[in-house]
Amino acid sequence: MALLELNDVVAGYGPTTVLHGVSLSVDEGGIVALLGANGAGKTTTLRAISSTVRRTGRVVFDGHDISSHAPENVARLGIAHVPEGRGTLGQLTVWENLQMGAYIRRGGVAKADYDRVCEYFAWIPERRRQVAATLSGGEQQMLAIARALMMRPRMLLLDEPSLGLAPLIVQEIFKIVRAINEQDKVTVLVVEQNASIALQASAHAYV
Repeated sequence: MALLELNDVVAGYGPTTVLHGVSLSVDEGGIVALLGANGAGKTTTLRAISSTVRRTGRVVFDGHDISSHAPENVARLGIAHVPEGRGTLGQLTVWENLQMGAYIRRGGVAKADYDRVCEYFAWIPERRRQVAATLSGGEQQMLAIARALMMRPRMLLLDEPSLGLAPLIVQEIFKIVRAINEQDKVTVLVVEQNASIALQASAHAYV
């Protein structure tokens, strides 16, 4: 059963149209890859889903039309977007970044979410007071994913999680993504230029 559906979505920036009638679906509980070269509209597709770009067409999540939803309402429905470039707040600590992810959660529930996040990222507790900008690139990418998990999402949108990272770190990140999918039943739509690693992790792909 499809958790997410895009029907004839057109999106762009100002007068420039980037997506020309995109349609796709992502089954609940799966990992789907969106592949393609730079400029193909992959990032814009994720932004269209999370409502952070001008768009027309229909976006349906869990059977509900969310085409007119504001970004914060899309997030509250359970869609967490990890943008290209990691998107961590470098001047804040690891803990403060995680708190930003938990803004839609309540105190006791957020604590349970934090404990769960630390099961995936065991280095976080001892580094929680470290300023995010001083983390390695791989750690910043992991922190961005961890922050998204603090929302307890039903769906993760990952934009180029391998960008600029060493192959061993990329393997580790995708291992964690698969674990999140399998253990917490989080549906994943991942945008990647690294087709090999994306296809290893995903059930199917769009090009």
